[in-house]
Amino acid sequence: MALSAGDIHRIADLGRIDISDEQVKVMQGELNDIFQMIEQIRSIDTSGVEPMPNPHDGIEHLRDDIVTEGDNRTENMKNAPEKSEGYFLVPQVIE
Repeated sequence: MALSAGDIHRIADLGRIDISDEQVKVMQGELNDIFQMIEQIRSIDTSGVEPMPNPHDGIEHLRDDIVTEGDNRTENMKNAPEKSEGYFLVPQVIE
């Protein structure tokens, strides 16, 4: 499938894009190259190849879901530049 200059103008019009004739030539070449690559991929014989919707089926690399102590307020507050009564103090942004 090859796109003509008219096709490029039509696509640009549909997208409300103002495109010059020079840009049309560039886009026509780039899009036709992309379509050529797609045709090469489509021509590959895949008969006998199992479909693979996810290459990682059955493999879980996640850690175990283990309950841990989550309240580390004193540890978290150590690096706070300003704090008050267990809360982080931040500069006021909205007046």
